[in-house]
Amino acid sequence: MVSAYLLNSFLVAAAVLIHFEALNLLTRLIPHLPIKQRLRILFGVFGALIAHVTEIWVFAFGYYFMIHQGGFGTLEGHFDQSLMDCSYFSFVSYTSLGFRDIVAKGDIRFLAGLEALTGLVLITWTASFMFIEMQKFWKDH
Repeated sequence: MVSAYLLNSFLVAAAVLIHFEALNLLTRLIPHLPIKQRLRILFGVFGALIAHVTEIWVFAFGYYFMIHQGGFGTLEGHFDQSLMDCSYFSFVSYTSLGFRDIVAKGDIRFLAGLEALTGLVLITWTASFMFIEMQKFWKDH
């Protein structure tokens, strides 16, 4: 249980740090891009999407490690223990879609819950960031 807690904490911290650095980089880059303001907003959206996908893959590698390491539980249902299935489960968990075609069993359930909470926080952080960027655009025009 302690090792699951430590691994879960590491994965959440990694996702938050990736997101922080991505938004920080976008904050510094967007104003200096030699393109129209409207395209700068699109650059910000795609940059944020890349950050989210990267974070989802961090969790996917965590699931893959936990399943193959043993002792953390498993994912059951339409699941073949592949990295691609772990990434699918991660996308579904991060976005809180919860299709339930793959179900977490054992300690790995806590990672699924933490990923959903982390995804919610990071998605809303992105929404706030993009709102601020759009306000800059609206003030200029």
